[in-house]
Formats: sequence, C-alpha cells, structure tokens
Amino acid sequence: MTMLDDRQTAAPWPAAYPQGYAVVDVETTGLARDDRIVSAAVYRLDARGDVEDHWYTLVNPERDPGPVWIHGLTSDVLEAAPLFPEVAAQLSERLSGRVLVAHNAAFDWSMIAREYARAAVTAPVEQRLCTIALSKELRLPLPNHKLESLAAHFGVVQQRAHHALDDARVLAEAFRPSLHAAARDGVRLPLLECRPLTEWYDSPVTPRSGYRPAPASGSWRPSRKRPACPYPNPGRYESDKPLMQGMRVAFSGDTSVDRELLEDRAVEAGLHVATGVSRLTSLLVTNDPDSATSKTVKAKSFGTPILEESAFTHLLRDVAPARTATVPKPSPSSE
Repeated sequence: MTMLDDRQTAAPWPAAYPQGYAVVDVETTGLARDDRIVSAAVYRLDARGDVEDHWYTLVNPERDPGPVWIHGLTSDVLEAAPLFPEVAAQLSERLSGRVLVAHNAAFDWSMIAREYARAAVTAPVEQRLCTIALSKELRLPLPNHKLESLAAHFGVVQQRAHHALDDARVLAEAFRPSLHAAARDGVRLPLLECRPLTEWYDSPVTPRSGYRPAPASGSWRPSRKRPACPYPNPGRYESDKPLMQGMRVAFSGDTSVDRELLEDRAVEAGLHVATGVSRLTSLLVTNDPDSATSKTVKAKSFGTPILEESAFTHLLRDVAPARTATVPKPSPSSE
C-alpha cells in the first residue's frame, strides 16, 4: 500500500457516500434507440471501492453486430451467446442496491435501460455516477476525458481496449483512487437519478442505424461559431484506421444524438466541424448515404468517405493525436 493510500484509508469516511458500486461497461451495435448490447461486464465494489467480484457475458443482439473493428465481436461469435432476457437476472443481481458507475455513464445506463425495457423487466438501478464528471469535480490534470487518459493518470494498464471486461477492470482500478481522493477532500459525489423505462415499443419499421425522424418545423437552430481547430488537416479518413485530430468532418441529415452535442463531441476530440463539403473534407457523417442532399452529392463526386453516425461515434472514442499542432492567430477584432 502506498503512503497516499495510507492517508486516504486513515481519513474519516463520509457517511453520505454509497454503500456499494457496480462498475459497468457495455459494448454495443451502435448508439441509436434500436441498437443493442453485444457484451457487458460488471465489477462489484464495496463502499470504499475495493473489488468484491466481477462478471462478464456476451449478448446475442439479434441483429448485425455493428462496428466489429472496434469491439471485435462478429456475428459468428455472438450467434451462440445468450439473449439479454436470459442474462437479465444475473445482471440485476450485480446491479441491485448499488450505484452504477461508468465512463460516460449516461450512455451505458441508456443502453441497459432499453434492454431491460425490451425484456419487460425493471432495471434495479436508482443512481449512477459518471467517472468523467467525477474527474472534473476532482480537477484531475487530464489531457482529455478518454478512459485511457484516466487510466494513465492512476497508472492503470489497459490490456484490451473496447473489451467490456477489461474496460470495466480498468475503470474499477481508476475509480478507487478517485473515490478516496473525493472522500479525503470532502468532494460531493456527482450522483444522478436513474429512471428505468417501464415500457418499450419497437420501431414500426427497421430503422437505419442512428436514424430518427426529422424535427418539427421551427426547431431549426443557427450553428454556433466555434474556435478554430488547432490541428492541421491530415487528409481523408481511411477505412479501418482511427480518426485523427484535425480531420474535417461534415454532417448531413438527422442524427440520433442531438446534432449540437455530436458536434461538441467532435470538437472536443480535436476534429474540425465543417459546415459544407469540399475537396478538403475528411469524411461526411450521415445516416442516409443514398439521399440526394447537396452534401451527399458533393461527397460522392469528390470521393469523400461517408460514415454512418453509429460508426463515427464509436471512432470518436479513440481519435489519434495530430502529428503537429498549430496555434491559430487571433483575428484583429479579437480581445
């Protein structure tokens, strides 16, 4: 045990802190309403963040597995896996009475809640805690909010990124020192209420991945002025390779994730969000590549790669660093 751990353990433990945690990671076919879980892992921790046990399962999503190049789970591998209703009781046993902890917990919780609703079972989760929010509360000096950065900060070694069991292990090992730091400094944990879905209705037609109907008229919002991207454009996106900071990304059509939020995520990852498509565009993100929108037509004429939203959002998890960085010069009118 390190000297820091000794100090943390010796400090009085906040009585208001939860009595147990379930550190969760799920891999999915995508991020949309009708996407499914393909694997899930849970590390159960006690009140002070010590590991009690862990659990892992594959899940047959009953559909295309989605971005295999990210999670590595093919249709052949998942064919013999149990369906979610067959593992729901085991998962409930590990979640019950505990705070669900995840990296970007809103996503993991939403996928789990939907699976429970499909199975006509109520998820036994009342609160969740996002480790991204906790790292912000602790003011950790992280270069970004990726799991690998949080792990590196605490000296936790990743072995199989995007494998649910290893991601859950890494997060559990990084969460314990975060929890002790919060207790030592009197930080209030950023707990949020979880409201399980009680009913589920399948989409009337098989949706395109990430698709949702267009918003009602009058909901159009002007795009916000964003700061200049500090990275040079590395060129076009290449299939089976990661995105790279500086790539110019354009969006077309409706998205499952709110467009403004999706653009914010892209900017935070170091990408350049473009309002149009040109020969310099690295890729176009659209859930309807066969549409005849001006952006789609231009992308096809220029040979610009086109990705669906679900594939793009998965790639956002591991954006490669830029080879060089440039510091944009302030405009004459800037203060």
